[in-house]
Amino acid sequence: MCQLLGMSCKKPTSIGFSFEGFRARGGLTDEHKDGWGIAFFNEASVDVYVDHEPAARSKLADQVHSADIKAKTILAHIRKATVGEVKLSNCHPFKRNLWNSEWVFCHNGDLKNFAPHLNGKFQPQGETDSELAFCYLLQQLEQELPDGATNAVDLFNVLDKLSREIAAYGTFNIILSNGEWLYTYCSTSLAYVERKYPFTTVTLIDKDLSLDLSQHTTQEDKVILIATKPLTVNENWKVYAEHESRLFNDGELLLERNQLAAA
Repeated sequence: MCQLLGMSCKKPTSIGFSFEGFRARGGLTDEHKDGWGIAFFNEASVDVYVDHEPAARSKLADQVHSADIKAKTILAHIRKATVGEVKLSNCHPFKRNLWNSEWVFCHNGDLKNFAPHLNGKFQPQGETDSELAFCYLLQQLEQELPDGATNAVDLFNVLDKLSREIAAYGTFNIILSNGEWLYTYCSTSLAYVERKYPFTTVTLIDKDLSLDLSQHTTQEDKVILIATKPLTVNENWKVYAEHESRLFNDGELLLERNQLAAA
């Protein structure tokens, strides 16, 4: 299975430290060596970088880390191919425009016999079940919210319903964002941690690196970090239950729903 990483912040923040631990799972500390990608949302648009090389030894990943890009919302993915060849068009994150906004999507999992009808507006450019699910999500969002996502509750409710529908076909762990809202759904494995004042020193699981967050933050900073599995050893990561969904904005949890609440 693939690995997911997401970040929602109150102010533009670098993901460099966490990205170093995350990218190690792309062929160094884990087997996910079939490409990677990362998306940075800024005020006007989103910049997406993808590479079919293993993240742990990718020159592009070195450049991204060195650039120390700051953003309020970031999504990243490292791939273990299950459907589709190892090539750029099959690398996450995928990007599409909906309601005059850029949406970015990452998926960890494998969908069996998932063949939804697409009306033509959103079509996959690669061969993955992940991109197919993304296109279907956007198509259904547009149909069910014809006036656009005017509020967080409506968006969350539709995404939660659609995620459960797709998850019936297999494993569906996802991160989806338009730069304002960051939506997550856990089929089998996701965790998140909240970083806020007072900040402490954190240590990576996958690399012998530590960082004193208090030296890089202010009292006003708030950060939510989401990953397939916890990235650090000394933080209070909250592990999702199966079929649990959460919506974040500006470094804070807005809405959540578990399987029992949805039943």
